[in-house]
Amino acid sequence: MSYSINRRPLLGSASDSEFEDDLETEADDPNISIPDEKPFFKQYEPYDKYNLAYIVFYVLGINTLIPWSFFITADDYWMYKFREIHENSSKSINYTHVQNLEKRTDLQASFTSYLSVASAVPNTFFLIINAFINKRISLRIRMVGSQCTILLFFILTTIFVKINTDKWQGTFLIVTLTTVACVNAASAIFGGSLMGIVGRFSSKYITAMSSGQALGGIITAMAEICSLWIGASPVLSGLVYFIIGDVILFLSLIAYIVLEKATFFKHHMIEKLPENVEADFSITGEVTFPHSTTVSYKRIIKRIWHYGISVLLVFFISLSVYPALTVLIESQYKGKGYIWNDIYFVPVVTYLIFSCGDYTGRILSGIFQWPKNKPWQVVILSLIRIAFIPAFLFCNAQPRHHLSVYIHNDIYYILITIAFAISNGYLCNLTLILTPTVVDSQEKEIASAMMGAFLGIGLISGSAFSLFMVKAI
Repeated sequence: MSYSINRRPLLGSASDSEFEDDLETEADDPNISIPDEKPFFKQYEPYDKYNLAYIVFYVLGINTLIPWSFFITADDYWMYKFREIHENSSKSINYTHVQNLEKRTDLQASFTSYLSVASAVPNTFFLIINAFINKRISLRIRMVGSQCTILLFFILTTIFVKINTDKWQGTFLIVTLTTVACVNAASAIFGGSLMGIVGRFSSKYITAMSSGQALGGIITAMAEICSLWIGASPVLSGLVYFIIGDVILFLSLIAYIVLEKATFFKHHMIEKLPENVEADFSITGEVTFPHSTTVSYKRIIKRIWHYGISVLLVFFISLSVYPALTVLIESQYKGKGYIWNDIYFVPVVTYLIFSCGDYTGRILSGIFQWPKNKPWQVVILSLIRIAFIPAFLFCNAQPRHHLSVYIHNDIYYILITIAFAISNGYLCNLTLILTPTVVDSQEKEIASAMMGAFLGIGLISGSAFSLFMVKAI
């Protein structure tokens, strides 16, 4: 193959018009070489060495729900702290889980609902705030600062375990709920920022973060079951319980600091330009853009609102009954001397089975996404879950004053819990995976953070509704 030759003198003083004439002449030459329009250098995309990012996202996912999970799952400890106090009240060593369930005071029966509201209100508020401060406060401050705050308040909770609060239960309740509110405010900033981060990665990493959240529930449930198995007192089990939480939170903080130094992480966190934006490269190596890219919150909401409503419905329905109502559901054979029914039924069924089902649902949605590209079907599937609310209302929740029990059999309750948990995990993760697919690359972080705000609205509305659910029975 021959090439045309440019006969112009190398240092000659040819005008631009003469050069253009040469190009026009050579364009008619069938042997002219056409420059390749492909980039000279192929962009290098680093890989996730040792699956570091995948593992860390799992750990960070665990951290998002560890504080809330530990607070709600330490039921035996809280029931001890808010038990009815008499002048001749026995010491903690004689207070057993069976005594815990025999007669709940009003404070004991309502505490989980109070806990849910104290968690959901600041969580929702700061999830919404996070969606709008996303570009105003650096990612490092949001991620590291929020985790340090969570850890400090969790250490404070651990210290209170060994303090005798029998004579000031009301004050202790206020301190506890204030601590929970502060923890969840920081957790919202952390969780919302994390959702924004994983929105920049593939569905594999979104599933890792989401599955880590469910795995955190499994860890806390196992911790409570182990404390019951070894026969530890409520105070000792609470102490061990919260120390485990402190360790996990500290490891999560270290894991993130390591992750943000990884090349793979930095590559995905670089702002990507829209395809129709071209950059000008100067000889000095500087890059300039013809216009700055702006992100429209209104445009993003128009694209993701179906998935936002879906995740809102999922968490509204789930928090309406779990854990405020489900923690009150007892075995049909409770009080007949069987250790399974008297001690292990609530922690295993209410917490462990739910967490395992939730984890399974999130894994399944990571493997296959259905329905895909049909957002209205996702909304309908999320709405169908409302049938779980009356189902749990008619289970054997105690104490009850208004409604009768129609679902007595433990097996039916367990099957309802499994379906409830799997659908929760599947639809939650599905919406998080599909959201980044309907927005532009530079909008993914904000879109995912907005999904956190929708999620938070579901949390607060469901938690508030749970107070009515407890009173309704």
